[in-house]
Amino acid sequence: MIKIQPVPSEFAALEAGDVPDCEDCGSAERVGFRFDYAYQPIVDLRSRTIYAHEALVRGPEGQGAMSVLSQVNDSNRYRFDQACRVKAIKGAAQLGIQEKISINFLPNAVYKPEVCIRTTLEAARVHGFPLERIIFEVTEGERVEDGPWLASILREYKRCGFLTAIDDFGAGFAGLTLLADFTPDLIKLDMALVRGVDSNRSRQAIVRGMMHICQDLGIEVIAEGIETAAERDFFVDAGVHLMQGFFFSRPAFQSTGQVAPQAW
Repeated sequence: MIKIQPVPSEFAALEAGDVPDCEDCGSAERVGFRFDYAYQPIVDLRSRTIYAHEALVRGPEGQGAMSVLSQVNDSNRYRFDQACRVKAIKGAAQLGIQEKISINFLPNAVYKPEVCIRTTLEAARVHGFPLERIIFEVTEGERVEDGPWLASILREYKRCGFLTAIDDFGAGFAGLTLLADFTPDLIKLDMALVRGVDSNRSRQAIVRGMMHICQDLGIEVIAEGIETAAERDFFVDAGVHLMQGFFFSRPAFQSTGQVAPQAW
């Protein structure tokens, strides 16, 4: 675990909406729009508990994620990525979340991992949220031209004490090549593989193959996008106990979602 070096001027600047003084991270414009978070639980069926809550970006009045992400561009991407981390941690602390939180980050917004992580470390310190309860997840479907660069970002986050996850695994551009460069703590299977898996032999074969790889590498698997009892039961039989989806709980805007009793 590394020692956290306070950076009050940069943290305060992000909270106030001013441009931070961070030459190593490049010139960043203020975000220029408002956003908030909904939180969706990731359940652990083995212990019948909530494992974590994923922080999902929303408009200021609960509008969908695309209403926010459509406003992100090259001039505000770094600022937005940094502000997301601070806001997700602050919101989780205010809601009294005791479980882990999972925060999505934009790899193309990271210029120098060991510098760009400072604001996150300071947010965790200020709001009293333990680093080991923060998961940073990156969408595998996002195009990242330099796979080793992405792996280096994830390694730095892991070195700082965060958990790491690859979202939408099996959907996009990195896939197994990324696993060859970096072993995350978790992968979240792409929803396209989850949907109707109970009645689709091809999906079943692919999922079981991924399970074998993850077991060999010591990676936990999360099945996300679960919408039916049949999908849940298939993954239970396959040895997956971490799940997320509407079957358990919808994202709750500015609050934590409650798991439906029958979903267990």
